[in-house]
Amino acid sequence: MATLLRTGACQKAASAAHTRAFASVAPAVSSSRSHKVVVVGGGTAGMTVSHQLLRTGKFSQDDIAIVDPAEWHHYQPGWTLVGGGLKNKEDLRQPLTKLVDPKLKFYNEQVGAFAPEENLITLSNGDKVNYEQLVVAPGINVDTSTIKGLPEALADPKSLVSTIFKYDTCDKASRNIKDFKKGNAIFTHPAGAIKCAGAPQKIMWLASDHWQRTGLYNYQDPSSSPINISFATGLPVMFGVPKYSATLEALRKERGIEGLFQHDLIEINGDTAIFARPDGADKVTKKFDLLHAVPKMGPYAFVKNSALADQAGYVDVDQATLQHKKFANVWSAGDASSLPTSKTAAAITAQAPILVSNMLRSMNGQEVEASYDGYTSCPLLTEYGKVLLAEFKYGGVPKETFGKLFDQGAPQRAFYYLKKDFFPWVYQNYMVKGRWGGPKGFIR
Repeated sequence: MATLLRTGACQKAASAAHTRAFASVAPAVSSSRSHKVVVVGGGTAGMTVSHQLLRTGKFSQDDIAIVDPAEWHHYQPGWTLVGGGLKNKEDLRQPLTKLVDPKLKFYNEQVGAFAPEENLITLSNGDKVNYEQLVVAPGINVDTSTIKGLPEALADPKSLVSTIFKYDTCDKASRNIKDFKKGNAIFTHPAGAIKCAGAPQKIMWLASDHWQRTGLYNYQDPSSSPINISFATGLPVMFGVPKYSATLEALRKERGIEGLFQHDLIEINGDTAIFARPDGADKVTKKFDLLHAVPKMGPYAFVKNSALADQAGYVDVDQATLQHKKFANVWSAGDASSLPTSKTAAAITAQAPILVSNMLRSMNGQEVEASYDGYTSCPLLTEYGKVLLAEFKYGGVPKETFGKLFDQGAPQRAFYYLKKDFFPWVYQNYMVKGRWGGPKGFIR
């Protein structure tokens, strides 16, 4: 998850930015491979935690290292906006080396293996890196191969099959929606944990609104429209939090969208989508003319197959402290963690300060504090101009920032501009630099 919305900075600031030294990329013959803190992952969680640690003033040059093989850092929440034709995907990424503070050591390599008993990791090139504290935050793998036929359909420029969960195809979703004039449109949501559980339906709401505005879909009389819309989800409900699910279910019915609940897409065969049903029930096939498919997601193999993982393959941490249950000097936040909350960038705004605070307490021989309550947020675009801002904590209990001002159970115009403009801006300029605390605001 990562953002690169370009803002109009003044020429003087731009010039200063060009003279700023970028983080050094450690080659295979690094002069030092021992660090106080090693952070695995240069995405939203890794960048936020690394820079918040650095900003405490308790770490010197190269005390903290980041390990990530990526060339680019992406603002993945923005891919929904790309799919809806509201952003250009090129504006939502930035070279990873440009974002890493020069005081951090950057290993532009993949992790090969963890050895927590020895306090070291082995990189894919064979190098070993020692640590005193380890943060594991590489995100999760969006695996298109989990749906048979999906990789081929996505690669075919003529197919009306897309997904906003990949950089290469998020703009294909926008083109497909604009080119689509009639037929059956299916939007899917897989069973299991995914990034931003609201995103699969966000693109559907934007598509339906686009077709309504262009006269191709009639909310008052959907059966008379040239386009039919279905939402096929592996879940039994529209959303996991009852308060917001009720609004979204009412909206689905109001717009005449077919709800195919507990339908988990497992295969694409030409113009046929094949869904698994729970408890071994017979598979369901549906013809489509447009398909937005969401792949299954899960932990990367180097995490899943390590001593750090729980039975599901995620980094096994305490849900309130973010400290590993077995290895006291190991921590995790974001999508790779076992934290039982929705995997969003907003969740990391609450997780990162707690992880940083508890790591410092642990390093000072103090007891860690059980203070993370599962806060996360999902700004659900329901049309062009309105967003339902879902905010909740563990147990699906609403924890709303603006509840005294707005009914957050209903889509609001004000929240649309937060999602479209403010969040991308604050992410690039403050969050990945360790200076944004989500609902708590800016961090000094």
